[in-house]
Amino acid sequence: MSEPTAVDRLYSEANALIDLLQHSSELSLQVAVSDHFRKALLLAAASYFEDRVCHLVLEYVRQRALGSSLIENFVRNKVIARQYHSWFAWNDNNANKFFSLFGAEFRSLMSARVRASVEMQASIKAFLELGNERNRLVHQNYATFPMEKTLDEVYILYKNSRAFVEALPDAFKDGDGGGAESRSDKVTHDQ
Repeated sequence: MSEPTAVDRLYSEANALIDLLQHSSELSLQVAVSDHFRKALLLAAASYFEDRVCHLVLEYVRQRALGSSLIENFVRNKVIARQYHSWFAWNDNNANKFFSLFGAEFRSLMSARVRASVEMQASIKAFLELGNERNRLVHQNYATFPMEKTLDEVYILYKNSRAFVEALPDAFKDGDGGGAESRSDKVTHDQ
């Protein structure tokens, strides 16, 4: 089980406050707090995943670039900065657009893995739904956005999404033939 994140803490704090307000005579305040926390949790979860996925991609580039700050900075500035939301087709039920960014072989590898895992299919679907809901929230009038999901439903999407994001480091390594060690072995053997 993964360590609790700031998203887990926000969910716990929100539930504690809502529970406290349920036992008071402030029903209208409870409804308002619940509405605000649902939106805050959605933004926090989507933001958490954006940060994690960008970090994982940059970490992978850092490892493969063998310490080249030029490559790392180029990727950070041109591939990652303000590009994350273009990496995914948020309305789809698959991450094929993201997988394709790493080439046809990686997309094939990941498509096969996803087909073989009901858990991964569900995780990707939850991840994309969370991102799509975030986009709807921030691109429509946040203050009046009629969010249909409950606090618990948003949290469940977040928890279900984690498997996809947590699988990415191994997927990158496997998609690249096992990482730097196997590539340096190939070079040595080929010479």
